[in-house]
Amino acid sequence: MTAADAAATPAPHRARARVRAPELVGKGGWLNTGGKELTLADLRGRIVILDFWTFCCINCLHVLDELRELEQRHGDTTVILGVHSPKFVHEAEHQAVVDATERYQVHHPVLDDPELATWKQYAVRAWPTLVVIDPEGYVVAQHAGEGHAHAIERLVTELEAEHEAKGTLRRGDGPYVEPEPVATDLRFPGKALLLPDSGHLLVSDTTRNQLVELAPDGETVLRRIDGGFNEPQGLALLPDGRVIVADTVNHRLTAYDAKTGEVTVVAGTGKQWWQGEPTSGPALDVSLSSPWDVAWWRGEVWIAMAGVHQLWAYDPEAGTVRVAAGTTNEGLVDGPVTEAWFAQPSGLAATEDRLWVADSETSALRWVDTDDVVHTAVGTGLFDFGHRDGDAGQALLQHPLGVTALPDGSVALSDTYNHALRRYEPATGQVTTLATDLREPSDAVLVGDDIVVVESARHRLTRLRLPDEAVRVEAVAHRTQRAATEVAPGALRLDVVFQAPGGQKLDTRYGPSTRLLVSATPPELIAAGEGTGTDLTREIRLNPDVTEGVLHVSAMAASCDDDPANEYPACHVHQQDWGVPVRIAEGGESRLALVLAGMDA
Repeated sequence: MTAADAAATPAPHRARARVRAPELVGKGGWLNTGGKELTLADLRGRIVILDFWTFCCINCLHVLDELRELEQRHGDTTVILGVHSPKFVHEAEHQAVVDATERYQVHHPVLDDPELATWKQYAVRAWPTLVVIDPEGYVVAQHAGEGHAHAIERLVTELEAEHEAKGTLRRGDGPYVEPEPVATDLRFPGKALLLPDSGHLLVSDTTRNQLVELAPDGETVLRRIDGGFNEPQGLALLPDGRVIVADTVNHRLTAYDAKTGEVTVVAGTGKQWWQGEPTSGPALDVSLSSPWDVAWWRGEVWIAMAGVHQLWAYDPEAGTVRVAAGTTNEGLVDGPVTEAWFAQPSGLAATEDRLWVADSETSALRWVDTDDVVHTAVGTGLFDFGHRDGDAGQALLQHPLGVTALPDGSVALSDTYNHALRRYEPATGQVTTLATDLREPSDAVLVGDDIVVVESARHRLTRLRLPDEAVRVEAVAHRTQRAATEVAPGALRLDVVFQAPGGQKLDTRYGPSTRLLVSATPPELIAAGEGTGTDLTREIRLNPDVTEGVLHVSAMAASCDDDPANEYPACHVHQQDWGVPVRIAEGGESRLALVLAGMDA
C-alpha cells in the first residue's frame, strides 16, 4: 500500500494492524518509578504510549510539551513511558538522563536505554517517535516527529471505548513516582549576562522558570524575577538598558527592565510556529519556535531559533520580526543566508563583523558575516562529534550550547557534552581546550579578566581566570551509535508512510497537502531523485562510487476534519526530519520506509 492509499483509508472504525509489542529493555534501568522495574505485562489493560526521545533534540522537547495535556486527561487509562535513546555519547551517561528528566520536567516513567536495545526492537528511525500499544499488548500506531497529539488523543479515546466494551481496559493510577526535590539557589541555569551599570549577573534559571539576579560574586541571590517565563534561556542587552529574554517554551521574546522590574512580551504569539505560517511581520503577530539565545547585532536582536533550525531577527524600533538565515532544513550547509542550513542553533555572540553561532546538533561553530553569508569554522555534520583539538578542519566538539567573543578576536565555546570550555582562534585556525571537568557548561560571560561559566548541571556559576596555556586533552572521536541501514546499490524506493488520523483526511482544498524533500551528505550519494516534491513516495538512484553517507528526508502532511457539514474544519500539520545513515551493500534493502504516522503495511 502506498502512502497515498494509506492516507485515504477510512478512519473511524477501520481494522487496525496489530503487532505484538516487544518487551522494554534498557541497561540504565527505570527513572520516576520509585525504584521499581516496569514490564509491559505489568501494564496490561492500560493504553501505553512509548515516547522515544533524546534530550539534545528540540523536536523531542516539543513532543514532551504536546503530551502533557493528554497525560492529564487520560491518566486513569493511559501510561506514557519515555524511552531515552541517546544520539551523543554524553547522553548515554545515566546521570545525564537523570538530570535531563528533571530539567525538562518529565512527569512519567523513563527507561534509560543507552545501547538503543528497545529502539532497535521497535525499528525506530527518528527522534522523536511515538508508539501506541493497546491494552492487550499490541502496537497499533506509530508516529514520527511533531504535531501528532490530536491524532493520538483521538486514537486513545477510540481504544478506551473499544476495550471498555471488551472488558480489557483497566483504570487506575499510573506507575509515575515523583522524585524528591533538591534545594539549590539555581536549578539547571541556561544563560548569563553581565549588567554593566551594577556589575551584577543576570541568570536564566531555566527549570524554575525565573530570572535570578546575583551579586558580583556570582553566588549571592539579590532578586528573583517571576515574569511568566517557561524555561527561559538566552539574554541580550539592548542599547536602552533593557534585557531581551528568549522565553523558550513560551515561544516568545520578552523585555525585562532591571530598573523597574517590568517584564513585557515583545515578540511571538505564545504558540509554536508551523510550516506555512508567516515568517515576517509585526512581532506580536508572528509565531516563534523555541528561541534559545539572543544577541544584539547590526541594529537588531538576532535569535537562535532552535525549533526550526534558523536564525531570526527582531527589530525593537520597528516592532517586527523576520527570518534572517536558514531554510528550516536541518544540517550543515554554508553559503548565502537564504540557502544555508543550521541544526538547532543554541548560542550566539556578536562582534563588529561576525555573528558567531553554536550550532549544537552538528557539533559546529558557525558564523555569519556582514555580507549575509554563512561559514563553518569547526564541525562537519550531524553524526560526527568528539573532543579533538588542533586544526579546525579536523577538530571535534560535542553539542555546544554557548559561544562567547573574547577580547583578542578568538571565541570561547561552551562545549556542553564534553564538559569543557574550548577556544577557536580565527587568526590561526586552531582549536584548544581552556578548561575541563565542568558539568554541562551552557554559556559563559566575561567579567573583567575572568570568564564566568554557567555550569548548568552543577546548578551554579563558576569563575575561571582565562589561562595562558591550553589544557592538554587526549583526542577522542565519535559517531552516533545508530547503525547504518544497508541499502542495495542503484534504485532505492523511499516511502514515507502517512495515515490521516481517524475522522480526518488530507487537506487538498488549496493544492497538494504533502511535501517531501530529499538530500544527502555527501551530496554525491544521490545520483538522481533529490529535491522537493509533493508525492510521499520517491525513487532515488544512489551513486555506486559513494559507499556510505546520510540521507536527509523531510516530510510534511496536513490533514483536516472530514465533515462536509463543518464550514471551518480543524486542520493539523504533521512533520518530521530524518537523518538516515546508509551503507551501500549488495543484498541490502531496495525500499526504505519512514513512518510519519500510522503503520507500515
